[in-house]
Amino acid sequence: MVMKTMMMMKKNIMMISKMIVMMMIIMMKSMMMMLLMMMTIMMMVMMALMLMIIMMMLLLLLMMMMMRRRKMRKMVRMLLLLLLLMMMMMMMMMLMMMMTTMMMMMIMMMMMMMMMMMMMMMMMMMMMMMMMMMMMMMMMMMMMMMMMMMTMMMTMMMMMLMMMMMLMMMMLMMMMMMMMMMMMMMMMMMMMMMMMMMMMMMMMMMM
Repeated sequence: MVMKTMMMMKKNIMMISKMIVMMMIIMMKSMMMMLLMMMTIMMMVMMALMLMIIMMMLLLLLMMMMMRRRKMRKMVRMLLLLLLLMMMMMMMMMLMMMMTTMMMMMIMMMMMMMMMMMMMMMMMMMMMMMMMMMMMMMMMMMMMMMMMMMTMMMTMMMMMLMMMMMLMMMMLMMMMMMMMMMMMMMMMMMMMMMMMMMMMMMMMMMM
């Protein structure tokens, strides 16, 4: 009788904990997804704007080629410089957005990991408790020594399992971090390239 009730309790608790964790994960995911979608849309808009600016710059350059008067040329040059500045701003904005998206991804991953960990812990606790109960029952029925041995074995096994889980989690985390680092490096490279381009443009203007 006791055993049956125990089993029932265990099942119920497990179910509830699972449900809660799942719900939390789903909510987090949906929110993050929405944010990411928004970010991507913004990025698209930025790209379009940047293209427009480039077109304008080309036009202005053409105009500058055509013009003979010094004053007019100066004016056009100023305009070009302004456009360049705008471009730089756009680039910066895009980079910021990328960073934010990266951060979001990172947070998402962390959340997932946490949830997993929590779930594992809960399960382990439940298992441990059940084991203990069982052992108690058994001990009442059978001899002490053998049962002691059994318990020891079981606990050892559990510990091993826990360790394995932890290791797996750590590995995952490491991988995520590595990926993030790579992305950051890429961003930096992009920034450098852009700066170089801008410098070149400026030089050309000054010529």
